[in-house]
Amino acid sequence: MQWEVVIGLEIHTQLATQSKIFSGSATTFGAGPNTQASLVDLGMPGVLPVLNQEAVRMAVMFGLAIDAEIGQHNVFARKNYFYPDLPKGYQISQMELPIVGKGHLDIPLEDGTIKRVGVTRAHLEEDAGKSLHEEFPGATGIDLNRAGTPLLEIVSEPDMRSAKEAVAYVKTIHALVRYLGICDGNMAEGSLRCDCNVSVRPKGQVEFGTRCEIKNVNSFRFIEKAINSEVRRQIELIEDGGKVIQQTRLYDPNKDETRAMRSKEEANDYRYFPDPDLLPVVLEDSFLNDIRTTLPELPQQKRERFQEQFGLSVYDASVLASSREQADYYEKVVSIAGDAKLAANWVMVELGSLLNKQGLEIDEAPVTAEQLGGMLLRIKDNTISGKIAKTVFEAMAAGEGSADEIIEKRGLKQVTDSGAISAVLDEMLATNAEQVEQYRAADEAKRGKMFGFFVGQAMKASKGKANPQQVNELLKSKLEG
Repeated sequence: MQWEVVIGLEIHTQLATQSKIFSGSATTFGAGPNTQASLVDLGMPGVLPVLNQEAVRMAVMFGLAIDAEIGQHNVFARKNYFYPDLPKGYQISQMELPIVGKGHLDIPLEDGTIKRVGVTRAHLEEDAGKSLHEEFPGATGIDLNRAGTPLLEIVSEPDMRSAKEAVAYVKTIHALVRYLGICDGNMAEGSLRCDCNVSVRPKGQVEFGTRCEIKNVNSFRFIEKAINSEVRRQIELIEDGGKVIQQTRLYDPNKDETRAMRSKEEANDYRYFPDPDLLPVVLEDSFLNDIRTTLPELPQQKRERFQEQFGLSVYDASVLASSREQADYYEKVVSIAGDAKLAANWVMVELGSLLNKQGLEIDEAPVTAEQLGGMLLRIKDNTISGKIAKTVFEAMAAGEGSADEIIEKRGLKQVTDSGAISAVLDEMLATNAEQVEQYRAADEAKRGKMFGFFVGQAMKASKGKANPQQVNELLKSKLEG
């Protein structure tokens, strides 16, 4: 039987405000346990929540960016449940009237196509505390620093049909919230977490299968692995005559499997009701218009502009626009070098490889955009070849200075004098006289393969400094003359 996968995602985005959503107290990642827990978060008698306006502004920014309906009359509700890291016994969230309604995201896929994924809603809520198990054998530690941190929970439609599509969606959200400046997107620190709702159904069936939710997955790689693992589990279970039970599960990356955590709750299990301490929030048109005018160029707009302005492919434009910092770096390189495709190749391949090896972000790059742009100018004016440029790039990354300084200091300037190149070729051909005779006796097909040997020997003899285009032209003339 052929199966179809159905995936919906809930992304918990920690908003980058300087204070908590209802207490106004400061929040800093990495502080000592319970040093930032406020009286409101602890549920102390007599304390009242006050809404953080900055969290509202950030939520509206996101809603406008995904072309969503904005709930100009939205209401906070109490979501009631018991858990040790929730001292109040309820979480302040939104239910029937969220701040952001239906919208959509266009996500770029690996094959260059664009897929539209619906967003059901995005609502504001407070984060809970954190239970710590590893450090306390046989017991659980409770850290309430995170309690009250403002979250925007983004709920998608079940529009994704593979783990790769799900990852592409999360990456698009990740890029968008960073472009907007509403979240730092640090998944390792829990700033952006993902719950994956996964089900399978026979191909052609309209009704959805029974879904399971994988909670709190915190990396792109684990999202893909967790979904694929859960899909395998459900298909094997059904094909063996079993039945999928709706439940919440956790992903174990060491075993590459999901395990049951608890039965999946429904909304009525939480006994939602409007929070009596918080008034309904009314957003005026002037407030929305002010926010709309402050929106930056968004990832999709930048991607489309890169394609149109620089003639880049969908893939190249998507990679370069994947973060605001990388897009700015690339545009700076292009403004200096004047060659969009050459700049794209060096930023994505050579710089990208360097950053991966050193575990750095683009804004920590040891080669500045000005340095890279200056080096590309030396490739364009034939001062250095592409091969020598890699040596220059490595030297710049090691802090040896600008491209011009390195080329001068190391004597790397490309040889473009035809007479000098011709002399090198004559000596090389004399050394390889036997191969020259074989080349001249060979048919056209074999000559094509053998020609590369002579090019390699010529570049070796010139220590990589000879202009490759001139080498090819002069070499062909000498071999066939």
